[in-house]
Amino acid sequence: MELINTMLAHLINWIEHVITLMGPSGVALLMAIESCNIPLPSEAVLPFAGYIVSKGEMNFHVAAVASAIGCVLGSLPSYYIGYFGGRTFVEKYGKYFLVSKKDLEAADKWVDKYGDWAFFLCRMLPVVRTFISLPAGILRAKKRFFFTFTFLGSLVWSYLLIYVGVKMGQNMEAFKHIWHKFDALIIAIFLILGGLYVYKHIKHLKES
Repeated sequence: MELINTMLAHLINWIEHVITLMGPSGVALLMAIESCNIPLPSEAVLPFAGYIVSKGEMNFHVAAVASAIGCVLGSLPSYYIGYFGGRTFVEKYGKYFLVSKKDLEAADKWVDKYGDWAFFLCRMLPVVRTFISLPAGILRAKKRFFFTFTFLGSLVWSYLLIYVGVKMGQNMEAFKHIWHKFDALIIAIFLILGGLYVYKHIKHLKES
């Protein structure tokens, strides 16, 4: 547990360093990494960006747009891997992206039910938003629709989480006396959600 806490602390410190050093470009970079199927949670990135906004060191709208642009850029590799590799390739090598056959089937159902709007909706859902680009490529989703909906869905998600960070920053004094408990709660939530995510995908990969 101590090792995991230390790793999470280093991750959070690195996120803070990148955003503080690079500003909106750092937000875009971190969100691009998340959209490349790398487990870098936007739930940790964007609230800190909101905190920087609350200090007057970054514009709220610029931060949100930079985040959405980063999501689009990060989605490009996954989309084209799915587009050119096809379902057979992803079913064979998807485990390296933590994407199982059941994930692909779930994405198929979303697209069958909602059409291109599925890409907009999925960009506002935790976990799902990180791997939807691969299925979109496999399904040969029209680029103009996919990347437009990716941008718009990511923009809504970004505004929401940045706003949370802004409100926390504006009420920092009220949080100070419970900050360590709150920090521990965040770590616990990350551990639980992260553990469930990895367990679910390992289970699905074994079943594939």
